Amino acid sequence: MREHAGEPKRTGTGTHSAVWVGRATNHTQWVLAVLGAACLALGIQLAVSSTWTSGIAPLLMSVIGCVAAGLLMLFGTLAFVNVAVRIDGDALEVRCGHMGLPRRRILLTHVVAADFAPQVTPRQWGGWGYRWRPEKGTAVVVRRGEGLVLRLGDGRTFTITVDDAEAGVRFIRDRLHLPSSGFPAGA
Repeated sequence: MREHAGEPKRTGTGTHSAVWVGRATNHTQWVLAVLGAACLALGIQLAVSSTWTSGIAPLLMSVIGCVAAGLLMLFGTLAFVNVAVRIDGDALEVRCGHMGLPRRRILLTHVVAADFAPQVTPRQWGGWGYRWRPEKGTAVVVRRGEGLVLRLGDGRTFTITVDDAEAGVRFIRDRLHLPSSGFPAGA
C-alpha cells in the first residue's frame, strides 16, 4: 500500500497499527541550490583557468570564497527542500531533505499537547531550516503555511511545517487520548 500524505494507513502483520505520514516541499529552495551550484562552478573555473597577474593570494581567496559559498548554499538548501513526518504508535519521526538528514525522533510519551498552527512563516523562526529560538523552541521550517506544534513534557515546543498538519494533530491526540481543543492554535 502506498503512503499518502496526511492519510493514516494500516501497517504491520496482524497488528493493524495506524501510521500517519505528512510531507512538505519548498520548490523555491531549488533556485538557491542552483545559485550555490553556480558559485561552486565559478570557483572551480577560477582555479582551473585563471591568468590573474595580481598574485596568488587574491586568486586563492576568490577560489576558496566561491567554493565555500557554493557548497554552503548548495547543501544548506538541499537539506531543507522537503520534510517528511511519520507518526506511528510510539514516536514522531522527522526527516529533512532527500537524504533524511537532519533527523529527529520524539517519543509520543514525551508529548503533552499537540496543536495546529494555521500559519508558520520562516520570518517567525529566522529563516528556513532547522531552527531554535529560546522563547519559541525548535522548528523545522521548509515553507510558509500550516504546521504541527508539539508541546513536550520538559516545557519545550517543536514545530514542523507539513501539509495537512491538522490531520497529524488529530492523529497524535487520538493516539495519546488527549482532548480535542478547537483549531486553530498559534505557533
